[in-house]
Amino acid sequence: MRILVTGAAGFIGSALSERLLARGDDVLGYDNLNDYYDPSLKEARLARLTPQAKFDFVRGSLEDRPTLEKAFADFRPQRVVNLAAQAGVRYSLTNPYAYIESNLVGFINVLEACRHGHVEHLVYASSSSVYGANRKLPFSVQDPVDHPVSLYAATKKANELMAHTYSHLYALPTTGLRFFTVYGPWGRPDMALFLFTRRILAGEPIEVFNHGRHTRDFTYIDDIVEGVIRTLDRVPAADPSFDPLEPSAASSNAPYRVYNIGNHQPIELAHYIEVLEAKLGRTAEKILLPLQPGDVPDTYADVEELSRDTGYAPATPVETGIGRFVDWYRGYYDV
Repeated sequence: MRILVTGAAGFIGSALSERLLARGDDVLGYDNLNDYYDPSLKEARLARLTPQAKFDFVRGSLEDRPTLEKAFADFRPQRVVNLAAQAGVRYSLTNPYAYIESNLVGFINVLEACRHGHVEHLVYASSSSVYGANRKLPFSVQDPVDHPVSLYAATKKANELMAHTYSHLYALPTTGLRFFTVYGPWGRPDMALFLFTRRILAGEPIEVFNHGRHTRDFTYIDDIVEGVIRTLDRVPAADPSFDPLEPSAASSNAPYRVYNIGNHQPIELAHYIEVLEAKLGRTAEKILLPLQPGDVPDTYADVEELSRDTGYAPATPVETGIGRFVDWYRGYYDV
């Protein structure tokens, strides 16, 4: 198939593009290579893709409508995976406009391009952050998500609402994936595993929020990519069991779905750090701090719907995943 992947120089986007190319798809990557974190890492990920014959790349932002529309018109994608977004909960407290421009203006540009380009299926990144102040665990796609606690989370919920509107009005098949704390080789430098590894190896203290007591459903990158591909290959139709008198939050009488994509096994941050210390062979000096504004105490993905519909079965324990990350980090940075 011809598949357009936005955010192709990002952590998930580059790993997904690599897998799609390996199975023979034509992939157009789209990314603005911004400086939210070190662009050289994005360029290094991209350099693994550009030599491949079935890969092409366009540099542009989602909010740059002419560039995005030209990419769609020239490539004529059959399916689209939208992973480009302004990420990060804490950054949304200091730079809110970046989230409006990329995650709202940019997403409507993607929806319009898919609509006019007669795209067969749009898969897009949502986030576990949409659960916000919800404390019922595990998080289910049937749970209400009406109390976001960060602007980032609010934009991701807005994406789900916008996608449903296009599925309803224009019969555009859309699937939203609520990602749960993705980690692994080539990961994002603003994420905890990357930050902790860099500081521990440099002999610097690490900041441990909520005194290490909060839990996260850490999900290894290979498991995430497997789930994205399984979802991409399954174009949603109207849910025949949808009841407008008792509506499901995760499906519709339009071709629309929302799924959790996580490990279904939350890990306490303190244990996550212990595993990392063991893999590095060093003990971290810890600065214990309270929970930060915009953060939630726990995340835990109920992946029943995704497993039922696609056969998704995450299989990587954190001991294995963290070990692979440490091996990559030492090799990439020559530490």
